[in-house]
Amino acid sequence: MTPRTARRSARRLSLVAGAAALALPLVGLPAEAADSAPVKPLPRTGFELSGGARWTGETEERDFLAAVDRASARVSLRVIGATAQGRPIRLATLGTGRTTVLLVCSQHGDEPAGREACLSTVRDLAHARDRETREFLARTTLLVVPTANPDGREADTRGNAAGVDVNRDHIALRTAEARAVAAVIRDHRPELVYDLHEYGATPRFYDKDLLALWPRSLDTDPHVHDESQKLSERYVRPAAGLAGYTSGIYGIWTDPLTGKPLKQVAGDGQERILRNTAGIKHSAGLLVETRVDALDEAERDDPALNHRRRVATQHAALEGAFAYVKERRVPLTVATAVARRAGFADRGPVHLGGADNDPPEPGEILADPPCGYRLDSARYAEVGDELALHGITVRREGAGVFVPMGQSRRALVALLLDGRATYHLVSGSPVEEC
Repeated sequence: MTPRTARRSARRLSLVAGAAALALPLVGLPAEAADSAPVKPLPRTGFELSGGARWTGETEERDFLAAVDRASARVSLRVIGATAQGRPIRLATLGTGRTTVLLVCSQHGDEPAGREACLSTVRDLAHARDRETREFLARTTLLVVPTANPDGREADTRGNAAGVDVNRDHIALRTAEARAVAAVIRDHRPELVYDLHEYGATPRFYDKDLLALWPRSLDTDPHVHDESQKLSERYVRPAAGLAGYTSGIYGIWTDPLTGKPLKQVAGDGQERILRNTAGIKHSAGLLVETRVDALDEAERDDPALNHRRRVATQHAALEGAFAYVKERRVPLTVATAVARRAGFADRGPVHLGGADNDPPEPGEILADPPCGYRLDSARYAEVGDELALHGITVRREGAGVFVPMGQSRRALVALLLDGRATYHLVSGSPVEEC
């Protein structure tokens, strides 16, 4: 058997397991939990009911989550926003622990596999009776936005109803979808933000089952950056491999013979992308992407087989993420806590460009940033809501405000208000001495 054949066989076995998972909960109920009372069937998604032939509809999502909420005291469900077309953006919460993890699913409406994995994960964790899951939820608060772009999901489009790419709006916050996510991050301060996507492959050079990428922004605290990279390289990608799936780094073409990187085609340090925004806000972050394209003739002939493989790959990656939280809870908490305190010292450069694999140009470095920025009343009226959603502290000065750099999200202040920053909201007036 050649290595390629072996990989295909392993993946096919995983697909069989994934197909079986559509008929049973992903988290089993052990025999010790069984009793003589009949067990009610668990709620199932439209995807599961169809055997993966179609994706779960919006009404089905509403009814599914409501049923899960009714059946389990572990789940709380609320609406955190509404889209331009009036569709609700929902947040499901499980667990009561001090470590907070946020799953953001289907920011791009035509990338549904992560959403299906998120929906079934909420259900499975809500109903699991095994000790390991109970301990995990006792120490973890899991926040899940199952559909971060409901209008785009309904239309099967990348952008929202206005055609805006939500994953390029986490600085400007012009969309209801990005604003809802920003409010969750501000209010819950997750230690980890995990963002589920899909991608189109380029055969031979860029065609892994799963791709992952951490925050590349140089304004991410080094400790948070390192934890994010560990999450990807030591947990998520290995978990995908154990399930029989290939993996790689998002945005990097590799030589099919040597595996060495050839060129970067995506995945830079733009602060407006969620994985980078999360890092700048002192949460470990990870982008995961599953391959949309059919692997072989069988998947081309049977779309349900393709769909099941994509969802099963997302589930495998999630298992790696949860294993990371279990094993590195303390280092993760320390890294994020240290990063959140560091900004108050108001020391060090702020980077307006570059990435962890792309050194910034001299003009992209604020080596000695001002101690804050003043906004007159007109400019503050324009961006005050966005500053509040970002969790930025301001101080009233007459009709306007002063925004000090010495605060937890220090680098974000400059990225939002310095006229030299690529995606700044307004040009604040720099104050050199405070």
